Amino acid sequence: MQPKFTPILLGSDINVYGMARSFNEAYGIKVQAWAASHLAATRYSNIVDVEVHEGFSEDPGFMNVMKQKIEEYKDHQEPVILIACGDGYAELLAKHKDELKDTFIVPYIPYDLLEKLISKEGFYEIAEEYGLPYPKTKIITMDDYKADNYLNIPFDFPVELKPEDPVSWLDVQFEGRKKAFTIHDQAELVDIVGKIYTNGYKEDLILQDFIPGDDSNMRVLNAYVDKNHKVKMMCLGHPLLEDPTPQSIGNYMAILPEYNQKLYQTVQSFLEKIEYVGMANFDIKYDQRDGEYKFFEINLRQGRSSFYVTLNGYNLAKWYVEDYVNDSLKDQDTVYGNKDGANYMLWLGVPVKIFKEYAYDNPSKRLAEKLIKEGHYGTTVFYNKDNGFKRWLLMHYMFHNYKARYKKYYQVNKGQYFEQDKK
Repeated sequence: MQPKFTPILLGSDINVYGMARSFNEAYGIKVQAWAASHLAATRYSNIVDVEVHEGFSEDPGFMNVMKQKIEEYKDHQEPVILIACGDGYAELLAKHKDELKDTFIVPYIPYDLLEKLISKEGFYEIAEEYGLPYPKTKIITMDDYKADNYLNIPFDFPVELKPEDPVSWLDVQFEGRKKAFTIHDQAELVDIVGKIYTNGYKEDLILQDFIPGDDSNMRVLNAYVDKNHKVKMMCLGHPLLEDPTPQSIGNYMAILPEYNQKLYQTVQSFLEKIEYVGMANFDIKYDQRDGEYKFFEINLRQGRSSFYVTLNGYNLAKWYVEDYVNDSLKDQDTVYGNKDGANYMLWLGVPVKIFKEYAYDNPSKRLAEKLIKEGHYGTTVFYNKDNGFKRWLLMHYMFHNYKARYKKYYQVNKGQYFEQDKK
């Protein structure tokens, strides 16, 4: 018998489409999304309706809308599950959970824990406490910058530099701005830090030991933790290619499924000790210098490329329904994704031709090419049950644009790896 429930997705990007598709594949339903604007990935779709509310992505606009929704849904017969598809929405749901929980299911951690985890500084402090490996890190504050008190670095160049607060970083603009910077010497560090702090950024910066190696040293892991704080699903992915565009560096463009029980156990122990709830997404990199996987951050929601989980048989939507509608997860053992090594599906966020041309040549790429040849690959946005002409045309246009991006930016940004490997 089909369970009765109403999922509401917050946002309108590719993450929203991936979740909408997961619900459609599992239950055959069309879902609603509430967002501040309507982005391309969900346009002209037959499986998700996007309702746009100006100012919805932050307070007070968010709660102005949600108060109306509380009145609308207070007598709703089915459980209504709110699922954030972006950091900002996850933060808002956690912040206002007490106001929302009588009307909606809000599968998110308490706000005080979220504030610690969403901050990179806070995450590294908690990682240190619970034994989660992370890169050597130095914090740079605005006061450090003003006093020239940030040049004593406890590790060698090159180093990685990124904003501690990704939300306020969105409002900072200058020539050469990137999502993250790889810095090769002290002069470049002085130049970039100066540009950052003279163009409106006021929060801390994270300076880290640069872990050598190309995109294929990255790992991504998605986990679902039930309402009783028990990990019920983990699915590890092996990214083989990233977006080279400055504002999108770090976004995965190809993910091969992978299995690593030691890594799974490390993550399971961490999440259960901190009493996590809901979906979590980790960015990880293998450090060949000491043989350890280092954790960069935790996203308090499924990642934008997380449809690779559904693609490989661990449907993202089902965990919420089994947990909060059917109440059946408490009796289920943890699912460790890709354990049998069979039926692998490669996830792609770019055309096949781009992947073949730009992914680093190694055994993992050759396995991916074998899967492509066998037809064992897929994307988030091309769905045969949602292929109206306007949508098909727009998605092909989006994919086609990656050709120009890689041609323009790939060598510029990927040259960093080759320089590091030579040192």
